[in-house]
Amino acid sequence: MKKYMAFGLSLALVGCAPEEEESEPDTGDEVDEQATDEEEEALDVEGGEYEELAAGLEAPWSIVQIDDDEIFITERAGAIAHIDGEDVTHEDISLGEEVLDEGEGGLLGMVMIPEEDESAIVYHTYEDDDGETMNRIVAIERGDGVWEETDILLDEIPGDMFHNGGRLAIGPDDHLYATTGDASVEQLSQDVDSLAGNILRMDIDGSVPDDNPFDDSYVYSYGHRNPQGIDWSEDGRMFSSEHGPTAQDEVNEIEAGNNYGWPEITGDEGAEGMESPVFESGDDTWAPSGVAFAGESDFYVTGLAGESLMLFDVDESEMETVLEDEGRLRDVLIDDDDVYVITNNTDGRGDPGENDDRLLRLGN
Repeated sequence: MKKYMAFGLSLALVGCAPEEEESEPDTGDEVDEQATDEEEEALDVEGGEYEELAAGLEAPWSIVQIDDDEIFITERAGAIAHIDGEDVTHEDISLGEEVLDEGEGGLLGMVMIPEEDESAIVYHTYEDDDGETMNRIVAIERGDGVWEETDILLDEIPGDMFHNGGRLAIGPDDHLYATTGDASVEQLSQDVDSLAGNILRMDIDGSVPDDNPFDDSYVYSYGHRNPQGIDWSEDGRMFSSEHGPTAQDEVNEIEAGNNYGWPEITGDEGAEGMESPVFESGDDTWAPSGVAFAGESDFYVTGLAGESLMLFDVDESEMETVLEDEGRLRDVLIDDDDVYVITNNTDGRGDPGENDDRLLRLGN
């Protein structure tokens, strides 16, 4: 395994911090992305070594860890990379609808189903019978290195060449959460009858929980443009990352039923009945994607256009850059003292190196 040096750069943020989403060309779950150290401090990855655990990944999107040696990573064209120690295989997935790997769509988020061996849930883009781009959430099961669809949890989520959302996560309440983009139709984000531009919440079997904020609706929060990351702090607070309209990327604290403003407000703007972000990128562009919490306030966020792993202290309004110079970063997962990150230089917007894309592990 190759070892490299990681580094950090501290920045103080006043009020909100700048954020980014990729511009309209293409941008750019874990069962448990939460981890803490005993002292509730940031993981000590600054100045430490990191390892390249796997190379040759094809536009990877979501990291799912089973144990210390076994990891699954979705690849946008429609495969799941299986990393077992130093062995990497690209496993086929058989779905009721063919994966549409176009623009920002494809095989995106993935989470393992708790207490079920080698069963998972994935989010993917497809083209319906009318030629319209859609997204769906389905259960899959692994057998002999091939994943087969076993159930449809939710279908006909509006999609497009851009803004498909796609992140899946299981919350501390044991419900499944999914992020959806506005499918390039801005006003859908303000329509709670639409599945676009939302964070959705459902039972693991795809049913609507009785305590969702809107009657008989999957919508948990709305007014989102293109959220691609969600996770919970140790004390149960939920945060998301969201792509802004060329710069003005956001980190938001998510609460049930709240309206996060798109397209009526952007960046640090405010309006009655709408939520402003905890951090926003101002004139910079981060294009934030996967996220992971460590403890109560340390929130790791990957940057695509920003090409960095950022660490936000959501209580102290501070940010530091933990890793850069590896190109576009798509997802991050934390396990004890280790931070796993995937690069995303082969997604059509990056400048891939000889071994891209790669799974990296930072740690003490």
